[in-house]
Amino acid sequence: MSARRPLLKRLLRDRGARVGLVLVLLVVLMAAVADLAPWGPKQRDGGLGEELRTPPSATHWLGTDSAGYDVFSRVLHGARLSLLTGLLAVVLSLAVGVPAGLAAGWCGGRVDGLLMRLTDVLLAFPSVVLAIAIATLFERESARSTFERVLPVIVAVSVVSVPSVARQVRASVLQVRPLEYITAARALGYPTSRILLRHVLPNCLAPILVLSTLGVGSAILTAAGLNFLGLGPEARVPEWGVMLSGAKSQITTAEQWLVLPPGLAIAATVLGFNLLGDGLRRALDPRSR
Repeated sequence: MSARRPLLKRLLRDRGARVGLVLVLLVVLMAAVADLAPWGPKQRDGGLGEELRTPPSATHWLGTDSAGYDVFSRVLHGARLSLLTGLLAVVLSLAVGVPAGLAAGWCGGRVDGLLMRLTDVLLAFPSVVLAIAIATLFERESARSTFERVLPVIVAVSVVSVPSVARQVRASVLQVRPLEYITAARALGYPTSRILLRHVLPNCLAPILVLSTLGVGSAILTAAGLNFLGLGPEARVPEWGVMLSGAKSQITTAEQWLVLPPGLAIAATVLGFNLLGDGLRRALDPRSR
């Protein structure tokens, strides 16, 4: 506990980290209170022959879109789906990238060469193009639930993030492997799994934590871009990228209430995680103390 308090103090002393933490907590609060929104995320206001797209008013604080959905309520519910997408994408990328980086850095030789060449192949493609190809490959027309429709986007974003995770973990392992306590553990005959899990991996946690925090914002931005292109859930699902896709014809018009709320939500979320990740990097860097 005593080791965590100085880290928290250093983090809170960083102005950028404080701003990032406030933005992240605001998005989490939006997701938490989404059920208290005055309108349901798929509840329409209006009937046949009526003008469904209405400007902000006392009834609809941020107006309604062309389908009659309340923009404010959908922005709140979109926070849930965006956070879920970003967090799951990071977890999947860590589940693949961390073991690959550990194996490459510890084993070296052919194992290292093979794994790093695989990451080079993934890095050779533009991340957005690779994500589009993977999302299209895993997309299923028979998907019914929202999670099934979002899953291809999550898989695509996680695959794109694996190379950076694997390379970061490999670099950390290469720094730790020649140290004396690792040599002593090997001389005492400790099994490789124990050395990796109890001695090597804990020394890789700091860069992994920073990379994961930055990765959530990047994953949310990439997922919103894929959903904007129509590779994610259907139009009635409350997701920020989907909302922007439905309002793209209003970007150059005066009906900015359809574009600004989801756009600002994406920008604030990505900015928050980036600032928090940068603050964590500075707080965990011994040279900055």
